Amino acid sequence: MHDEMYLDGSIDGNHEASGNSTDSIPPPLIRRRNIAFWAGLTSTTVGTVLHFPMFLQARDMGYHMAGMSMDAGMIIGMVLIVIGLLLTTYGLVPLGAHRERVARLRVRALDDAPIGRVHIVLLLVMATAITIDVMKPTTLAFVVPGVGKEYGLKTPTHPAGDLPVALLPLAGIAGTVLGSFLWGWLGDRIGRKAAILLAGVVFVATAICGTMPSFELNLVMCFIMGLGAGGMLPIAFTLLAETIPARHRGWLLVLIGGDIAGAYIITSWLSSTIGATYSWRVMWLIGFPTGLLLILLTRWIPESPRFLLALGRDQEAQEVLRRYHAEAIPVEESELEVEAGLRGGYPRLFQPPFVGISLVLILTGLGVGLVTYGFQLWMPSNLRALGYSGVTADKILRDSAIIGLPLNFVVAYCYHRSAKWTMVAMSTILALSLFGFVLLGKHVTDHRVVLNALLVAPIWGANSVVAVLVSYSAEVYPTRIRSRGSGLAAGMSKLGGVVIIALVVAAVATPSISTSALISAIPMSLAAIAAVVYLVETRRRTLEDITAAELRVTA
Repeated sequence: MHDEMYLDGSIDGNHEASGNSTDSIPPPLIRRRNIAFWAGLTSTTVGTVLHFPMFLQARDMGYHMAGMSMDAGMIIGMVLIVIGLLLTTYGLVPLGAHRERVARLRVRALDDAPIGRVHIVLLLVMATAITIDVMKPTTLAFVVPGVGKEYGLKTPTHPAGDLPVALLPLAGIAGTVLGSFLWGWLGDRIGRKAAILLAGVVFVATAICGTMPSFELNLVMCFIMGLGAGGMLPIAFTLLAETIPARHRGWLLVLIGGDIAGAYIITSWLSSTIGATYSWRVMWLIGFPTGLLLILLTRWIPESPRFLLALGRDQEAQEVLRRYHAEAIPVEESELEVEAGLRGGYPRLFQPPFVGISLVLILTGLGVGLVTYGFQLWMPSNLRALGYSGVTADKILRDSAIIGLPLNFVVAYCYHRSAKWTMVAMSTILALSLFGFVLLGKHVTDHRVVLNALLVAPIWGANSVVAVLVSYSAEVYPTRIRSRGSGLAAGMSKLGGVVIIALVVAAVATPSISTSALISAIPMSLAAIAAVVYLVETRRRTLEDITAAELRVTA
């Protein structure tokens, strides 16, 4: 038996190319776009490299750059980066108009066959890409103490500073929220692969955050970094959902998403090793090689066949489908016709039948965001304030992440059995663990074993909830708003961070362990209750079956 997948497109049932096919686009115009992209990437790379000499000059001062004047190379580098970003964006905008009608094509996915080599390569590449992406906002937790010390900012251990150090994570996480919504829109407009490429270029450019001499410039660059980092996760999961056969889709999405914990482990290890030698600044400079690696990895990332067909690029779509053991055949009437009258845009996410699902995703995202960017963000500083040294605090967090890492396989299996009840269970477990921190308060550090055990759920569990959240959002929305739905889930998982960090900046709440745990536990509890009522089961169902069932209920 074969699962079937229906594609949006601008070609008819006889595979005749529309007038909008890339065949009708003049080759010089295509070459011009390619030249623009590579010229932009080169300009961005050179501009970033021009910032490194000032960092090296500060070696004798312990890489302390606060108060240094920007040299000519750094100023020229900034200009080159701006030009490079504009050129790469121009080069990635697709040629031809975006079509909205549904093609009368059916794509037969060979779901009976085992996962092939091309699927394994794609999964490994996307896991690496997601790890690189998550390392950006995760780094905030480990650079905050060093940033506060170098610029003399207000921190839990130094309350006499002028400006609160919390402004840095506030700028970064605010950027990720906007980036999630922006890239969700871009993914539906310029394509999944093009959006990933653009994020990689932004990663290269924003590595200069580690060379900014003033705190104000750090805020600006950290915000721009967040724009790119916030968009990668929803786009990656959308692309995977549209490529992996239905029978394997759920558990593989969650397993790949669980690699978020791997990003935390890598970041904490880098912070306790090279970060201790080259200062907190090197944690941002790592974005330069990892950004270039992400761009290189896109060679093994296909464009979504749905997007290619929507532009009339049927030949390219057919090539991608063949690589992933699928074939396009004409039909009289596509089941995806049920989407024919569905309007795109973010407002559609908050209309029946999606409003209840969106509510659950918002509550879950808000809660897990409060954990990740509130509870986790201030944990290194809180542990230092309670007597742990910097290296010890980082090691405790890393050990807790390592302990929970094997549990990702358990979560992936549970999601394979039931997507809905895995969402419910994970939200409940995380809420209960947070209430445990509320009850113990600062006494939780009295016993190292208890502390490590309790940290497993907020560190590993929060990452697993994000993996389940974004995986589910990539399955449950229709094709035309799938990237936007994933963007909503990813954006809300960051918005909680903006809320709690803004409270810290405004001095409304203190970043204590018990307070941040309580603020996080409330929305997670509500999310678990709402999930029981509103979520639908997606287990082993094709994306089109899920959408058809939802829309026909409304009809």
